[in-house]
Amino acid sequence: MWKVGLIGTGYWSEHHLNAWQRIENVEITALCNRSRPKMLQRAEQFGISPDACFTAIDDFLLHADVDIVDIVTGPETHADLVEKIAKAGKHMMCQKPFALSYDEAEKMAALAEQYSVRLMVTENWRWLQPNQLIKQLLDEGALGKVQTARYIHTDYYTPRMAPGIDLPQPFFREMPRLLFLEMGAHWFDTIRYFFGEPNRLYAELKRVSPHIAGEDSGIVTLGYDEFYVVMDMSWATRRELAAAPAQPVRAEHREQIVIEGDQATLKLYMNGNISIIDHFGVESILYEGTSLDHGNSHRRLQQHFIDCLTHNAPFQTSAEDNLKTLKLLFAAYESNERHEVIHFT
Repeated sequence: MWKVGLIGTGYWSEHHLNAWQRIENVEITALCNRSRPKMLQRAEQFGISPDACFTAIDDFLLHADVDIVDIVTGPETHADLVEKIAKAGKHMMCQKPFALSYDEAEKMAALAEQYSVRLMVTENWRWLQPNQLIKQLLDEGALGKVQTARYIHTDYYTPRMAPGIDLPQPFFREMPRLLFLEMGAHWFDTIRYFFGEPNRLYAELKRVSPHIAGEDSGIVTLGYDEFYVVMDMSWATRRELAAAPAQPVRAEHREQIVIEGDQATLKLYMNGNISIIDHFGVESILYEGTSLDHGNSHRRLQQHFIDCLTHNAPFQTSAEDNLKTLKLLFAAYESNERHEVIHFT
């Protein structure tokens, strides 16, 4: 039985806790959060004793009965938490983005190795069912030789973040780096999952909404030996709105992926459907989706974490692997600032 303690009981913690409850041989034994009222709400929701709820990380590590710590806090907290948890000898899952700099991420990965604990980054996008199926089709060679790919993400979110509007993550307004720091880890990890490591990157990023400090739109091109991937990402576009956005103001992410091969074209539609267009132009629906299945993606991811711990197998999104994702994320900001192509060796 693996005993899990979770740090950070805010907006996204519910997905983690729901997933842990669905996995055999796992027990949620403790919570830690700076705000005790919010933590006690989660404790009541998931049947955790108030006596196992802590407001200080040092008390949590000293008194909580845990083998695993699930870190569901902002990236500015990760370096300190990972160091303390590693020294306490606990295995870890850490929410993305893993770190605010590449050097910081390297140090956290080294700490886990130094103290012989396992550390995986909670990167759930590759565990979304549509992305799992796309990976399978690519591995099977269903498209032939890949020629181009386009990854599109749209939302009409940041223009609605006016002062006084209730937001689940109000700190988005103040983040100096927003869209690609918050979401880029998902996107770059997904692209690496599909295609491996690119050779070069070029980015143009932009702030559209007056209500935020960071960027909310961007185009990134990733170059491979024989094909390229274009990322067209925006939290400030009305392009895919079929009606007025829902209230209250929340993220309403829509994603589309088009991969062109010399034998067929794959399309992930924004409703979650996946189709293949064959060499003759005939389209066939392979999968009828509903939307991004975050809850199930976390169950798959967290089951993978437990399986790898149990069998001492490598994590797909280990701290070391996530360094490659972060290299792309931070290169996008560097390319935008320098107006240059970033080459990887």
